[in-house]
Amino acid sequence: MKYVYIETMGCQMNKSDTERMLGILSHFGYEETHEPQNADLLMVNTCSIRQLSEDKAFSQLGVWGKWKQTKPELKIGITGCVAQQKANKVFSRAPYVDFVLGTHKVYALPDVIKRINNGERVCECEETNLPSQNEKGYPINRVKSTNAWINITEGCNNFCTYCIVPYTRGRERSRLPEVIIKEAKDALNAGFKEITLLGQNVDSYGKDFPAKQPSRPELANYRLAQLLRELNALEGNFRIRFVTSYPTDITDELIETAVELDKVCEYFHIPMQSGSSEVLKAMNRRYDRETYAKIVEKVRKMVPDVTITSDFIAGFPGETEEQFEETLTAIDEFELDYCNVAAYSPREKTVAAKWVDKFIPEDVKDERFQRLNKKVQENCLKSNQKYVGREMEVLVESYYERKGKLINTGKTRNFKTVHIPYDKDLTGEFVKVKITGAKTWYLVGEIA
Repeated sequence: MKYVYIETMGCQMNKSDTERMLGILSHFGYEETHEPQNADLLMVNTCSIRQLSEDKAFSQLGVWGKWKQTKPELKIGITGCVAQQKANKVFSRAPYVDFVLGTHKVYALPDVIKRINNGERVCECEETNLPSQNEKGYPINRVKSTNAWINITEGCNNFCTYCIVPYTRGRERSRLPEVIIKEAKDALNAGFKEITLLGQNVDSYGKDFPAKQPSRPELANYRLAQLLRELNALEGNFRIRFVTSYPTDITDELIETAVELDKVCEYFHIPMQSGSSEVLKAMNRRYDRETYAKIVEKVRKMVPDVTITSDFIAGFPGETEEQFEETLTAIDEFELDYCNVAAYSPREKTVAAKWVDKFIPEDVKDERFQRLNKKVQENCLKSNQKYVGREMEVLVESYYERKGKLINTGKTRNFKTVHIPYDKDLTGEFVKVKITGAKTWYLVGEIA
């Protein structure tokens, strides 16, 4: 038996890819270890959305490279978005790396392992138009939890001027519905209580079927709403979520379907990125502030008790102070329940990275980032306070001990985190909870 350790960085898509790679490796005699010092194979599954993420990946590789000096048989690999972006360049920066595996090549892993064990150094980063679906039926070694991540699309066609995803994940490719449904069934049979459908632009699911599946005419109009209906019909008590939504791709049919289906949760993640229409245009987003406002208003009107979260970037090239303040007012105006925020980071190949003369000074960018964080905290607390005194269903995800007391923690249907003091581990159970308090990032409750 050989042991593999994978350090996963970045988004849920990377976490899902790691589970697939662990499943493939288990089929070929590797067992996962959580102690990297004990591993025969070390892999870092990388994110390149920001420069800091890329630097962190190479820093980790550097540590492992030193280990290899005393353990020359150790194999080291890099996968994910940095691997796809850098390809053969990785070897010059990190000569101790044995293989580079791009985002399109997860299922080439068995051949790659065979080749590096024969002394080769391998780079597999060619792009492909095929979806990364589990064609060969390898198992998926899912992290033990309540929630199973399932990729339904890969890549993105939007080419926002700040975003590297189309260059690392490629163009949009939808996985076949029967493959997704089988993975969902397998996850539910394994005891998972929540299915989260993943995509860089999850609402565009199925749009590529007419061109790429001409032999399957029944898929010509198959979209996310249809997939949700089929998943909702599966037996069992479980929840369904989907992320991430592109604002203008949220159709009335999708919203109506989310309301109609009992297992689909009242939660939409709708990235806005900036509250300024001028900045949105420079970002190559296909909407302005007014359009985004109408979309959010429609979702709130049609989906009772919905939670809407978003993403924002501070210090985009050319952003003025007035335009930044429009972002702050947008968070208030649209009553966004929570937002992921980041300072702009130029990424290789993207259009905005070439606008060096428009770059915001680092101190100004950092100051805006801090103000944006403060605004998010204020609104998150305000959102949470609305639920004090209510009774809500919570799916318990884990527990921890604090000052000798057991605390269960889980999520409501509308994605609010709840901490529940209780003397028993309730992980995996749906429980009725009365909300007794609100903090910035979570609610406090007691078993009803």
